[in-house]
Amino acid sequence: MVQAFIAQQLFDGEQLLKDVALTVDGGKVISLGGTPAADAVRLQGLLAPGLIDVQVNGGGGALFNNDTSVNALGKMSAAHAQFGTTGFMPTLITDQVDVMQKAADAVSAALKEGVPGVLGVHFEGPHLSAPKKGTHEECFIRPLSDEELAIYARDDLGLKMVTLAPENVSPEDIGRLVSLGVKVCLGHSNADGKTAAAAVAAGASGFTHLYNAMSPLHSRDPGMVGTALISDDCWCGLIVDGHHVSPEAITLALKAKPRGKIMLVTDAMSLVGSDEQSFPLFNRIVTRDGDKLTSNTGELAGSHLDMIGAVRNIRDWCGVELTEALRMAALYPAEYLGFAGGRIAEGAAADMILMNDDLQVQKTWIGGQEVFSAG
Repeated sequence: MVQAFIAQQLFDGEQLLKDVALTVDGGKVISLGGTPAADAVRLQGLLAPGLIDVQVNGGGGALFNNDTSVNALGKMSAAHAQFGTTGFMPTLITDQVDVMQKAADAVSAALKEGVPGVLGVHFEGPHLSAPKKGTHEECFIRPLSDEELAIYARDDLGLKMVTLAPENVSPEDIGRLVSLGVKVCLGHSNADGKTAAAAVAAGASGFTHLYNAMSPLHSRDPGMVGTALISDDCWCGLIVDGHHVSPEAITLALKAKPRGKIMLVTDAMSLVGSDEQSFPLFNRIVTRDGDKLTSNTGELAGSHLDMIGAVRNIRDWCGVELTEALRMAALYPAEYLGFAGGRIAEGAAADMILMNDDLQVQKTWIGGQEVFSAG
């Protein structure tokens, strides 16, 4: 079905435009600019590329570790679409290998069934560092084995990410993962700078939630944080929720990293898009207090952040221009994952969001289909 629009304002991923005609058909943008169709629908507000989140543990009351099903992925998709996410990496934190296999099967089925927004899978663990485990279960942390490699080698999982601690996975095995098409991120690690740098040289291309659960920068050793900041070719995720990272630390990262190498992530748990106030995580209970999630054992346990909230926060707290904040939430994650997203352009997928002046999402389209409307 052909859809014609006139956007009051349009950000195409590079520049802001005004009163732009847009035509969508077959899930793609087929024309941008020119004379609008007579029946074009006027969109009041700012039309922008859909947001892309590489770290989503849950949403809509579903936590992927607790419910490794296509139905759970659908709930997560619908919950985050309300906040502008049109593409996401369902994230499974450290767990048993059979849970990993079930998660992989669910992602494979979701991709075949066309569940909106599912891009692939992110395994955050289990090859992590116990001293930097955060809310991960230490009893499930383990070395890389053939069982996990068989999962990572699957070619039916879409885009693949693995977060690991480089002190527990050799550079040779990191290279092997990269050869399997896996985006290797470093995180939950107590590694020194030399070890982290060797992992980057072996093909690791990202750092998971910069600053959090990683060895800090010291005067005589850069640690994980310093290595992340000086590795110009690596992307870093940031959880801009006011609890994980201070505005000053965010500003430092923005000054240190080349433009395009910082991406916003949520690390969202099941309560996003839900009225629930707590949920079970293994043998613990995680409770929401405002927008902060804390385990009954005291650790931060993911976040209650959504992607458009992250855009607003980094703009308001760190003075990042709106257009750059939107790139950090759309274009740069797409570039990290290696697919043509984060833009509104002729031939591009019609993954788009419409926002009002307060940067509240009014509508979300995935593949040209309206999947959310505020009313």
